[in-house]
Amino acid sequence: MFSFSRRLAACLGAAVFISSALQAAPFAVLCDSCKSVRPLATDKVVEYDLYITEQKVSPAGKPVRALMINGLLPGPTLRFREGEWARIRVHNQLKSEETSTHWHGLLLPNEQDGVPHITTPPIKPGATHTFEFKLRHAGTYWYHSHTHLQEQIGVYGSIVVTPKGAEREKVDRDQVLILSDWTNEKPEEVHRTLARGSDYYALKRGNAQSIVGAWQHGALKEYWEREWGRMSPMDVSDVGYDAFLINGRKESQIEGRPGERVRLRLINAAAASYFYVTSSTGPMTIVAADGPAVQPVEVDRLFIAIAETYDVIITIPKTGRWELRATAQDGTGHASAYMGAGAVHPATDPPRPNVYTMDEMLNLTLEEQEDDPRASLNLPRPGSPYRLLKAVEDTTLPKGRPQRKITMRLTGDMTRYVWSFDGKTMAEDPYVRLHHGEVIQLELVNDTMMHHPIHLHGHFVRLINGQGQRSPLKHTVDVPPMSRRTVEFEANEEKDWMFHCHILYHMMSGMARVFSYDKPAAPADGGIGESQMVHPSHTASSAVEGTSSDHHGGSLGEHAHDMWFLFGAASAQSHMSEGNITLMNARNDLILGWEVGWQDVDDTQYEIEALCQRYLSPDWQLFVGARLTNDEDAENRAVAGVNYRLPLIIWASASVDSEGDLRLALAKRFQITSRLGAFGRVEYDTNTEWEWTAGVDYTLTKEFSLIGEYHSEYGLGGGLQIRF
Repeated sequence: MFSFSRRLAACLGAAVFISSALQAAPFAVLCDSCKSVRPLATDKVVEYDLYITEQKVSPAGKPVRALMINGLLPGPTLRFREGEWARIRVHNQLKSEETSTHWHGLLLPNEQDGVPHITTPPIKPGATHTFEFKLRHAGTYWYHSHTHLQEQIGVYGSIVVTPKGAEREKVDRDQVLILSDWTNEKPEEVHRTLARGSDYYALKRGNAQSIVGAWQHGALKEYWEREWGRMSPMDVSDVGYDAFLINGRKESQIEGRPGERVRLRLINAAAASYFYVTSSTGPMTIVAADGPAVQPVEVDRLFIAIAETYDVIITIPKTGRWELRATAQDGTGHASAYMGAGAVHPATDPPRPNVYTMDEMLNLTLEEQEDDPRASLNLPRPGSPYRLLKAVEDTTLPKGRPQRKITMRLTGDMTRYVWSFDGKTMAEDPYVRLHHGEVIQLELVNDTMMHHPIHLHGHFVRLINGQGQRSPLKHTVDVPPMSRRTVEFEANEEKDWMFHCHILYHMMSGMARVFSYDKPAAPADGGIGESQMVHPSHTASSAVEGTSSDHHGGSLGEHAHDMWFLFGAASAQSHMSEGNITLMNARNDLILGWEVGWQDVDDTQYEIEALCQRYLSPDWQLFVGARLTNDEDAENRAVAGVNYRLPLIIWASASVDSEGDLRLALAKRFQITSRLGAFGRVEYDTNTEWEWTAGVDYTLTKEFSLIGEYHSEYGLGGGLQIRF
């Protein structure tokens, strides 16, 4: 009897503890039955079939290849009720491409997460994969491909999970609005253009920096200070897009009658664009962020990061046609959704960014530190409304768990287009080790000049925003330039989960990791210690193979190696030709360069360099290779040297050849206007002595420029420069 009473008391105590923990931390503590992999006979199963096909579409006026889901752009909205089971069959009807589907923001079993190789097998051409999981929480979510760059060209759609009971906020109507960006270029070409360091997209967007532009903006001092500091031109976006879309169109309709309250489920499914959302009806009321409900709060303009979702409520005015506008962060365009009928009442755009000064970035950083949580929202170009977000329930994580602090720095080189954590790409350092049962405090420090939306698969994180026990839960967190965010979460899963920047081209360039579960955590010691970032069992060989050898046989798939890009440029001038062809990945370059001249010399002369170059940092590169020439004063030689970036972004080069001769060179480019540039190079070789060149070029298109150049040996000439 005594034994039975003790057991009963223990069971009752455990029940009370679990109940209170669940109330205190929704999504944080999860029971085993919630993670079951098969529905019971009494469970309701909601089924969908998604067919991924290739079609031609023209959202920006030009027919281009897209990947459609059920013939739609975006794919269909998948609707469920909390507690139901999803059974989704994804049919890959592509002829020669694998595909995948990730259920962004949903908590589900690891093998259902949809990241090819890391959690779920890729879906082969002609094959079907069935996903089956329980809807454990309500909210607005979305799904998208996690294969290559397919998300950019159409493989995305929305998910709506309504709560078991009624919604907290009563509305008359409910509608999904998916924001996205569109390019008429192939996404692979977009990525190659970014990787080669081209300023074409800045030119296309109308915010390319130049000396004349700095003078016109009254920012010449700032321009030269930036150059002296060896900083690349500041930018707020990467890609020059051809259109911005809401539900696949430049203009969409919000359904509803005058006087109705409408819940708009906003999803930023863009590949590389943040948006400012404004309604001409007045302030919007935020009632949910990244799925979970928050206490209602009004904002005049909503800054929404890539991969975030917000539920907002608006009321349709009694008369007139009113606009909800999503304006790209770089100010180059917008998409609209209209409600009502009659005279049009347009929404307004925020001012375009001034890329010549860092005032906007500094003001945002300072305003986010003010006591007033609305301070940053009062800026003409506000930041994320995080300090206003307050959970509707206590989200405190369980007490008495082992605690650990992990600091991760967001790093990158915009010119070379290498993005990373702590200076290393995912291929170089793939794993962050987690112990099941510990509480992780994750500090994200942004060392770059761009916003980054950071997403952790399979978990919600508590955003530490000054709301204490009511800190909001999120799956994606915007980290502003030269700033930091702190989040925390309970490591309550297993196996491997992706963690990455949700700018598609940043993730594919290396800003990603795998959060990998290992053995259970040690007993709590009451403190927060620094983490060991790299999984100790992942040796150099296992990193190359992309395997996690200690708990299961997953691989890194396409993230196991850095991507390679091939590009080049050549001039065809009246007196000479020069150019190069480069094969590049994150750290290595294979370069074939040439200079050929025929004017003012007796015979055509050439010098060809074949180099292997190692990227060490934005300021340093080492190279070795061969220098071939028919100059009668020289001969073919092996060569080794270093490039170094000086203040004012002057490139210095020093090399020594196999005959012991030394070559020193300085090179500089001046961007006079957005299209007109001037360049010069001077070198001294202890064998061939002095050589110099100076010229100008004028950009016509992405591929072609006019060029005029004077060379100390071949004289004056001009022609066409071609980029390929």
